[in-house]
Amino acid sequence: MRKLALLLLAGAPVVAQTVAPARVSPAEKSAATTITAAKIRADIRFLASDALEGRGPATRGDELTQAYLAARMEAIGLEPAGDAGFLQPFEIVGITTRTSARASLSRGSERIEVREGEDFVAVSGPSPETTLNAELVFVGYGIGAPEFEWDDFKGADVRGKVLLMMNNDPEHDPKLFGGKARLYYGRWDYKYLMAARRGAAGAMIIHTEPSAGYKWQVVQTGWGSGRERFQLPSSAPSAAIRGWFSEEAARRIAKLAGQDLDTLRGAAQKRDFRPVPLGVSVELAVTAEVQAKRTANVIGRFPGSDAILAREAVIYTAHHDHLGVKADARPGEDAIFNGALDNASGTAAMLAIAEAVKALPQRPKRSIYFAAVGVEEQGLLGSEYLATHPPVHPGRIAANLNIDGLNIYGRTREVILIGYGKSNLDDRIKALAALQGRVVKPDQFPDKGFFYRSDQLNFARIGVPAAYFDAGLDVIGQPAGWGEKQQGEYEAKHYHQVSDELRDWNLDGGVEDSQLFFYLGVQVANAPRLPAWKPGDEFEAARKKALAEIAATDAAAAPARP
Repeated sequence: MRKLALLLLAGAPVVAQTVAPARVSPAEKSAATTITAAKIRADIRFLASDALEGRGPATRGDELTQAYLAARMEAIGLEPAGDAGFLQPFEIVGITTRTSARASLSRGSERIEVREGEDFVAVSGPSPETTLNAELVFVGYGIGAPEFEWDDFKGADVRGKVLLMMNNDPEHDPKLFGGKARLYYGRWDYKYLMAARRGAAGAMIIHTEPSAGYKWQVVQTGWGSGRERFQLPSSAPSAAIRGWFSEEAARRIAKLAGQDLDTLRGAAQKRDFRPVPLGVSVELAVTAEVQAKRTANVIGRFPGSDAILAREAVIYTAHHDHLGVKADARPGEDAIFNGALDNASGTAAMLAIAEAVKALPQRPKRSIYFAAVGVEEQGLLGSEYLATHPPVHPGRIAANLNIDGLNIYGRTREVILIGYGKSNLDDRIKALAALQGRVVKPDQFPDKGFFYRSDQLNFARIGVPAAYFDAGLDVIGQPAGWGEKQQGEYEAKHYHQVSDELRDWNLDGGVEDSQLFFYLGVQVANAPRLPAWKPGDEFEAARKKALAEIAATDAAAAPARP
């Protein structure tokens, strides 16, 4: 899940609410009242219970989670929409890496050691044993972006090397990479892919809290030795070793190389940057247990009421997985990553929205799907599988509405729309939010790249416009800055920690956001036209391609004229 916002940027813009007023029917208003804090809390309570053992992929807790969600969908009245009833099973490769306690880095006769967990983390590809002894090469941000005339590699041969990379993407120029807004180029999975395509033996990203959007402890939790990580069998090839260095460790490495880390970073901000061989060799041994495993997305649907538009769909998503059980817990220590906020809360909200759709006296014209997807925490794998094996053609998917974490702090005066400005869903959301007495704000922290860090990304890649709300910060009835403080404390103490458990949360704001999602989904399902990306958006071409495929299919199926 994306890191929650810490501080509201001073002077962040409020988007002008100059849109046509929305209309919500009495039936929709009545159905929305079925979304209650009590219902959402009850589902969170079970999904985040110790009985589900942290909902780790391909575990007993994962199977119980899938069974519970399938039963809830059946009770609500959804039709099964998976390949096996409500389930859409898929294979994953589980890789449990055990890393040597220390890694050695040397330059000539000089040598330093860095400690696993404290200074670095590393995982291997699907190889039982890997011994790394290779030169480090600093490759800036590791980006090749022809549309920005940007190439950090400049043709350098990095085969067999270990690439040292900056996190995020350059932000000094507002005309490049969206300025402070992080694009996909800033994602760790993109950087590892670039390293693999160039034949690198390893790729290590330099962690800083500003560039990552989360503390080093989150890296330790998700990537540390002994934790199982997953990939799809069809995943692109990866470097033999992938991992992270802490900023302090990276400074020590740069000093060993006779370099200054800040100077290297400054050079990486420019187009003319060239890779810098550091003359430092890194030695590291890892072993890995590799197993083929299975998990599943859980999918139900309400068929559309219109004979023609029922072929099209709105798809709600929320990820049902979390981090499982702590691998190195001491006896008596709390070892379960319950994932109450992340993302039992979003899954519970999705179920409540399904119940509201069921309460409508007439079904919407387009079909509506509800998909609880798996393995989000380790690379958005469940939604990747769903997007590449969708229940309807991408050109017939009207929108993806993704819920990744719910507002647990109370009602807010605003709706924070991640990806604002990318599609014409914006206007509909602003109009519906106005009915709630709220305004829409764009992502207050575009440098965190939230749009690229949750499941809506995989739908955007196949051309589907997407909406995703972050929790508001201006909490009604609380003093200025209270919401920022609460979210900051959650980030510091509970995000991806065993302490993310159900507490005495105020779910009134979560209910209001869920009702907004309900109204949005129903209105998109009844709209005469499909939503569209804004002209020039990075995902517009994928949408055009998908729509062209549908047009060609429909034309081929049309009866020949006499």
